[in-house]
Amino acid sequence: MRVANIGGRAKLVIAHDRIVDVADLSHGRFGPHPSAVYDDWAAFSEWAATVDKDQVVGQTFEVSQLGPPSPTPRQAFAVALNYVDHAAESGVKPPENPLFFTKFMSAFSGPISEVQIPGPRSNVDWETELVAIIGAPARRIGADAAWAYVAGLTVGQDISERVMQRSGPMPQFSLGKSHAGFAPNGPWLVTPDELSNPDDLAIGCEVNGELMQSARTADMIFPVADLVSYLSHVVTLYPGDVIFTGTPPGVGMGRDPQVFLKPGDVLTSHIEGLGDLRQTFVRGPGVPGAGTRKG
Repeated sequence: MRVANIGGRAKLVIAHDRIVDVADLSHGRFGPHPSAVYDDWAAFSEWAATVDKDQVVGQTFEVSQLGPPSPTPRQAFAVALNYVDHAAESGVKPPENPLFFTKFMSAFSGPISEVQIPGPRSNVDWETELVAIIGAPARRIGADAAWAYVAGLTVGQDISERVMQRSGPMPQFSLGKSHAGFAPNGPWLVTPDELSNPDDLAIGCEVNGELMQSARTADMIFPVADLVSYLSHVVTLYPGDVIFTGTPPGVGMGRDPQVFLKPGDVLTSHIEGLGDLRQTFVRGPGVPGAGTRKG
């Protein structure tokens, strides 16, 4: 099953180019907002399984119309250093436990977007990531049960402004990675049963057609189930919550010489069985006082 978001309304994808409105098809039982679908995910999944896609006409759509599959999560988490080779290119040892930070909801966008580079002193980098979306409240669950709490997966980019991220006496991960448009994700949610192995998917990205990242999600230090379980022992996970699960090697900061995104660049990201993202970068205004210190 694939669930999309167009104009803040949940849509069931019935073919590669056709969708149907969830609230209309269910006569108001589910939706219309995507968050309502996640809040009643078990019942929604049971209902969706009964839909005869051959008997539903649906509407055509363009990928550019799609928004993030879970546009208003209560919580949005991201994981640092979750691939051994990415830790190596970052110059640090692989962590013994998952390392989490947040990405703020105002950074969310759909799969096709224009992203502003915040000023001339920015070093904007790419980080292609598998994104998991929670489908049921989870508190203190074991890794062996964690997939039952995952509604589905999608493609994400943890776009990162490295100057702000690394500025000051303490890292500014959450702010440096939460400029407007810095969390594109989509194009839709794909349920795990649609994938032959949701723990082993090809993942990668290109900048202007040049391959930058190519790996498999099986290379994660902490797979999806471990991340969900670990988080649930600290916080309560809620339906619709989003987890960016970390990036493989090949980021611009880890290259010699380093490479960062510039106006006019096109970043395409993809994960096997889930779909693609495309971001075009333009010059935007800087952050007042960034890189300076008073006193």
